[in-house]
Amino acid sequence: MDAGVGRALAGFVNDADMFGTTLAAYAKSVVLEVMGVGRAGSLVDWEEDVEQRAYVSLYSAEQIINWQVGRVNGRNVPTLIVLGENVGKPAAGPGGDEFAPETVEQIRVLKLVAGDVTPDAGGKREYHCQVDLWQPKASQKGLAGDQAKTEWQLVETRTPLRLGRPLPLLPFVFHGPRHSRPDVDRLPLSDMIAVNLDHFRLDADFKHGLHFTALPTAWVSGFDKTATLRIGSSTAWVSETAGATAGFLEFTGQGLTTFERAMDRDERLMAVLGSRLLEDQKKVGETAQAIELRQSGEHSVLSGVATSVSESLTQILRWVYWWNSTEEVPDAVTSGEVLMQLNTDFSTQGMNSQELQAVVAAWQAGAISRDTMFELFRKGEILPDGRTNQDEAALVQAGMASKPAVPAQQQNQMAA
Repeated sequence: MDAGVGRALAGFVNDADMFGTTLAAYAKSVVLEVMGVGRAGSLVDWEEDVEQRAYVSLYSAEQIINWQVGRVNGRNVPTLIVLGENVGKPAAGPGGDEFAPETVEQIRVLKLVAGDVTPDAGGKREYHCQVDLWQPKASQKGLAGDQAKTEWQLVETRTPLRLGRPLPLLPFVFHGPRHSRPDVDRLPLSDMIAVNLDHFRLDADFKHGLHFTALPTAWVSGFDKTATLRIGSSTAWVSETAGATAGFLEFTGQGLTTFERAMDRDERLMAVLGSRLLEDQKKVGETAQAIELRQSGEHSVLSGVATSVSESLTQILRWVYWWNSTEEVPDAVTSGEVLMQLNTDFSTQGMNSQELQAVVAAWQAGAISRDTMFELFRKGEILPDGRTNQDEAALVQAGMASKPAVPAQQQNQMAA
């Protein structure tokens, strides 16, 4: 990797969006959007004025207004992406209020514009990215007279350049729970959301019925209708009518119990759905160890989200690498140059002593390399985060060098 590209990637890792957000924190925001609504997007752009560096902007699912996919030179790629955003509006004159910043709604349109067929490109048609910015022009009353109709005007059109040439693709990456394509996918929490909504309705009905049945209600029979009866320990109800009685109404029956059973069922179902985010679905008897191993499997729902987001984040890094390199297209940047993988091991159980001894024995027998052993230790939560294989090897060598030498006589006794 070129030193300049390495410095650019290191700067992007420390500040991905030019707001001080690290790449790890940006990845958390992406995962949060994907888990919550099942969709997000990232726009990779280049700051040309001052810092001259690549940065990324996160767009929620609600901000991705429209998109189109077309066949371009034998590939299905996005040809149109419409994004909604809010930008700061400059203060109107010197008398503007600096403590109340104003924002204006804006629509960013990314279009892949077809060019001419050039012989240098093997007879293929060239395409380039064009960005149009639209802002509200005026508000007019609609035909019904009760709704305002917004008119939009084109305020800016530009063609992003990289090394003096326009971009061959739209610098936008989609994030999804199962893939990074523009297609809308089913969000991971849809089943739990449906059950949670049903639980809310049952709880509302239960509390409504409880309000009318659980409150004590006094009743009397044989008392004067015009008499004022007060409730309290210092008040006695006296009636001269023979057979007069009094008491409190008490709810009996199975009406509210039905709601309680239904809510308990929903709570158990939500617990099951929540656990399925970490484990595969198997309908056979399993031990606790088997469940623990299955919870960290690669085919779990949560692991699938992590794998999909890792793929889309790698695409972002390819764009950043491409901005600072000389490759023709971002797809020419392979995983050998840039790769980002989120953690897919969600188990709280680390490597036990038997597994540790087995890995060390395999390394001593020459079945695995030292780097593979260190990687297994890292996955088994033996090595701390952030320590590389080279650092661990250096610490091992330093530890061996600091041990006192064993006398020859003691070595012979140990051998005997």
